[in-house]
Amino acid sequence: MSHQPDRAQPAGPSQDPPRQGEPGLPDATPSSSYLRSLFECPVCFDYVLPPILQCQRGHLVCSSCHQMLTSCPTCRGPLGSIRNLVMDKVAYSLTFPCKYASFGCGTSLPPAEKADHEEVCDFRPYSCPCPGVRCPWAGSLDLVMPHLIHQHDDHITSVEGETAIFLAVDVNNEHGPFYWVMTQSCFDLHFMVVLQRQENDDGHVRFCAIVQLLGTLEQAQNFTYQLELNDDQRRLTWESTPLSLREDVETAIMNGDCLVFDNITAQLFAENDELRITVTIDQC
Repeated sequence: MSHQPDRAQPAGPSQDPPRQGEPGLPDATPSSSYLRSLFECPVCFDYVLPPILQCQRGHLVCSSCHQMLTSCPTCRGPLGSIRNLVMDKVAYSLTFPCKYASFGCGTSLPPAEKADHEEVCDFRPYSCPCPGVRCPWAGSLDLVMPHLIHQHDDHITSVEGETAIFLAVDVNNEHGPFYWVMTQSCFDLHFMVVLQRQENDDGHVRFCAIVQLLGTLEQAQNFTYQLELNDDQRRLTWESTPLSLREDVETAIMNGDCLVFDNITAQLFAENDELRITVTIDQC
């Protein structure tokens, strides 16, 4: 009986991993950072997020800039409103860093959550808190006090200490001023004391005084302040927690969450057209 030699079997793909030192196949998947770079708006350099619009040649621009443009910033062709559904899907597969990353925020979010986070991000810039002026400045928390000193020193007086006298002059002047502002430094922090003079359409005048910490909400909750008007016969006081820099002075005044007194009361405490308010800051 003859013996047939074994036939060689066709070699299939090996299931064994490459031997040590033997290079494998390169990873052809684009990195997330590369994919995110494709969404950079050429105008504001923020990210282009869904709904994503393109020009006729496929160039992208973010929705905020799209509203202000009539031509593509890349090719100068008609901008149009062509939806790019493919890029929408790619964007939804990624997370994008907060636009305040340069201020210290390390949060990265999906497109649907990014805008909501940025509205309340703790690292977003602070606006100038000086009342009665339209100042466009915005910056980090540590730059707020230097900004007030260098740009608004003609509107603001500065004192140091846990107790200080806030002096408002010309309080009966119908043509202003309508704001008096003082910064008070203590506990290694800075507080801003604001007195506002209001007059309604009927000619009734009232005064509103409040204290704001040039700091965070968490810091503000560690302090209380007292405002006091006094003379030999009477005393008017208000105690509260200072506003944080994120809270709006005008809103608090409108809600009456401050020391409020009318012009008749002001005249009881005024001397030579001046009001003296004793301001005391205490740590809880």
